[in-house]
Amino acid sequence: MAKIRVSYEYSEAEDKSIRLGLFLIACGILSLFILGFCWLSPTLQSLESKPANCTVVSVLRPEEMFECVFTCGADCKGTALYPCLQVFVNNSESNSVALLHHNEHQLVLNPKCSYVPPCERDNQKNIDSVLRWEENFTNEVNTQFFTCYFNQQRRPDDVLWRRSHDTSVLLHCILWPMVSLLLGTLIVLLTVCARSLAVRAEALQKRKCSYEVCQDLFITASDRHGNKAEGLLTMNSDPEPSSPSRTLPLFAVPVRRRDREH
Repeated sequence: MAKIRVSYEYSEAEDKSIRLGLFLIACGILSLFILGFCWLSPTLQSLESKPANCTVVSVLRPEEMFECVFTCGADCKGTALYPCLQVFVNNSESNSVALLHHNEHQLVLNPKCSYVPPCERDNQKNIDSVLRWEENFTNEVNTQFFTCYFNQQRRPDDVLWRRSHDTSVLLHCILWPMVSLLLGTLIVLLTVCARSLAVRAEALQKRKCSYEVCQDLFITASDRHGNKAEGLLTMNSDPEPSSPSRTLPLFAVPVRRRDREH
């Protein structure tokens, strides 16, 4: 029996869908590595800080001035000055005095000061921004508790007023790469499964058609052999005797009725 051949080549639309799925898989893996190195590690370090109750102990403003860099255009940069503000708090975790910082970014930028204002070209604007913060924390000295974040192992002498990263950053770092990865995998699997089902259906259709053609040929051949056998039987059988017919003699003369009477 001849082997049925089925085409396994993908159509243009199926080829494009597979390429799209592979592209999404590659983007998911690449973004997972990039976000993992750039955002996931700092977020995990930020989440290591435990919340604690803090109270303001003292607010100091040393005479030392610090420089900051401001931008005034695409290729324009300059430096300005701002005063240092130091806010010391007592946290409930260690029951010790620590220096308060606005967030982790400002802690890395200037570990000696509690607040680094947005850098402006005018030094007076920077001073006014620091004075507003000083006034807010001076009014809260020994008055009420507020939530701060403390890490005993990494920063025992510093506490944070705000976290730079929270659990939402961790969720986005894992969620969107996984969505891209799963979506690409799903597209590839659905395309391959659809093509496999189409190939099987085509093979079954060809097998069915070949079976019907063979059956028709067999029936036609058997009919031909039957007709030949009937013809041979008809030729070999004896012919039936013909019924006798009355024939007149060659020289018969009609006789009149009167002559018969005489």
